[in-house]
Amino acid sequence: MAATIERISAETTAPTTGTPRERAVRYLLAGIRLALGWIFLWAFIDKLFGLGLATESKNAWINGGSPTEGFLTFGVAGPFKDVYAGIAGAAWADLLFMAGLAGIGVALLLGIGMRAAAVAGGLLLVLMWTAVLPPENNPFMDDHLIYAAVLAVLALVDAGDTWGLGRVWARLPIVQRMRWLR
Repeated sequence: MAATIERISAETTAPTTGTPRERAVRYLLAGIRLALGWIFLWAFIDKLFGLGLATESKNAWINGGSPTEGFLTFGVAGPFKDVYAGIAGAAWADLLFMAGLAGIGVALLLGIGMRAAAVAGGLLLVLMWTAVLPPENNPFMDDHLIYAAVLAVLALVDAGDTWGLGRVWARLPIVQRMRWLR
């Protein structure tokens, strides 16, 4: 048992090889991955329970509120306003949005399924960007596009391998067969 724990622990920690700069970059990217994971997971938790920060308790999903209705009804502007208003509060939109927030957040925090999380997160972020076109403070650029690009970088460099379960996840037979799950 102790040997198994040591092996898993060694597999989930980044190797100590490489230059100090390479190690620093790995740790920085792992920290960014964890921070983004928390952003997604926190949005899910707040909308689920209505903790009073972005979502009031009365509007919590568990209290019958809709995680998409408020923003898609009142916060959307620009050329896609009617499209988003049409799906505001739809049960399928609420379910997909909440599943996306939770799944992306958990994947990033654990360092697993980084490619799938980057694609799903990037898609969600680009959709959120289109909901506020043009952005308030810039002709086209905002934090949604930056976060989407950062997700792509994290997946490309296997950032889940440092301070995460990426290496263990990558050796699972299903992940070996379906590389996109990596």
